[in-house]
Amino acid sequence: MTASKVVVIFSGGMDSFTVLNMAVKDGAEVYALSFDYGQRHKKELVYAANACKSLGVKHKIIDISAINELIGGSSLTSDIAVAEGHYEQESMRTTVVPNRNMILLSMAVGYAVSLGANKVYYGAHSGDHAIYPDCRPEFVERMNDVCAIANYEAVEIVTPFLHQSKIAILTAGLDMGLDYAQTWTCYNGREHACGKCGACQERLEAFAKNGKKDPLEYEA
Repeated sequence: MTASKVVVIFSGGMDSFTVLNMAVKDGAEVYALSFDYGQRHKKELVYAANACKSLGVKHKIIDISAINELIGGSSLTSDIAVAEGHYEQESMRTTVVPNRNMILLSMAVGYAVSLGANKVYYGAHSGDHAIYPDCRPEFVERMNDVCAIANYEAVEIVTPFLHQSKIAILTAGLDMGLDYAQTWTCYNGREHACGKCGACQERLEAFAKNGKKDPLEYEA
């Protein structure tokens, strides 16, 4: 029996790393897709490439950085300081990239149709809901409605952790024996993770709640 083809949007972070490995373990023929959308550092893309190589997964990194001429204003893409503090604090709104997931999902769906794949996975989770509108259940539901009719072939948007926390994502990954040293989460692209931005704070919290030490090195 031929394995079904799926596309996984893979940032190089721990959420999409877990989703990618789930798709591989489910026996799907996985095509990982990463985007250079002009984020302030490319470190996560290096981690994404290395992880895919380790897994033997087909991987593309697509440069769409020109969109920053249209959708600037985020601390992830513009010269704006990255806020420190917990992920769900109001200050983290500065990390929102306007319409990012709709853009990325649209391209991933087009890629899926060209491959004959019927699913696109991405790692939205409940911790994103407070700050990121394009990670909320209602957004995913509407995108699924659109993706069912946007092409001759329907494509399903799959979000395995949409109603679960980052803590639960890490629990699932640890149960699979995943090595999170292969992932990069920090919004800053320095030699070591900063430990202070919202992404680092949430990651460290997930490891603490799982009673594990994060294998990444952090700044003092």
